[in-house]
Amino acid sequence: MFRHIVSSQVVPRLRYGVRPVISSSSTAGLGTITGQRMYDTLAVSTVGPHVTHVEINRPEKRNAMNNTFWREIGECFNELSDDTTCRAIILSGAGKVFTAGLDLSDMKGLAEVVQGEDDIARKCRTMYKLVREYQASFTSLEKCRKPVICCIHSACVGAGSSLICSADIRYCTSDAYFQVKEVDIGLAADVGALQRLPRIIGNESLVRELAFTGREMYADEAAKNGLVSRVFPDKQSMLEAAIHIAQQIAEKSPVAVQGTKLHLNYSRDHSVDDALEYQATWNMSLLQSEDLAKSAMAHIGKTKAEFSDY
Repeated sequence: MFRHIVSSQVVPRLRYGVRPVISSSSTAGLGTITGQRMYDTLAVSTVGPHVTHVEINRPEKRNAMNNTFWREIGECFNELSDDTTCRAIILSGAGKVFTAGLDLSDMKGLAEVVQGEDDIARKCRTMYKLVREYQASFTSLEKCRKPVICCIHSACVGAGSSLICSADIRYCTSDAYFQVKEVDIGLAADVGALQRLPRIIGNESLVRELAFTGREMYADEAAKNGLVSRVFPDKQSMLEAAIHIAQQIAEKSPVAVQGTKLHLNYSRDHSVDDALEYQATWNMSLLQSEDLAKSAMAHIGKTKAEFSDY
């Protein structure tokens, strides 16, 4: 049984104006497929103007990550990054848990490399390529030009913790828990948790405790340490809030929003002076965008600006 913890940081169920209807038993009511390609492990739908919902869709396997998922998650976010009609993305998991992590029953290809008869140097090159492909799949969220809001409920285990670290905004339910569990299966986490988690929560001691022990970190601790920004009583209220925030983002200038994400990521990895230089170089072109004038006129006239796809 999962331990349920409700802290003072739990956000009460929010009620907004017009929004998609969300079933309490399923997120199928979040939207319908509207032109996006179909996936085997993901359900992709439009839940509002310029807002896309991506759902990990292997509930019968607790959303465990098989070989198909590793390919499709990267393809999906790369495509959404280039989709000029998409301005914000919500990522969640279908069923009872967000994800149980790696699907060990579908790692035949990896086992064949390890147990193969090839020369060690050649096996290492193949293994390196596989690991880099897995890493790129999750980095696609970070490199996606559109803000990604990750909604976590119940278990977020192993590779799931690496996946959510690539998102821009993280929400969770009060019953959520997180585990950097790879140490329990004899390996060091290799798809992003050890690289991104220290920068997110800013507590090197805690990161090492989590990574060395594989222990569970529950919602209240995750919120206290900055892994998530909000905790909700249930999945439905969390998704409602995520849609509301995504719609707010989608109403802004896509040039401004996508530029903001680009510079936040760049600034994280560079010195302040380098980041300011890059910002100035960027703005000498982008300040000439029509979005600036539209935003200014809408602000002065107290109206809502309409922006072209970008």
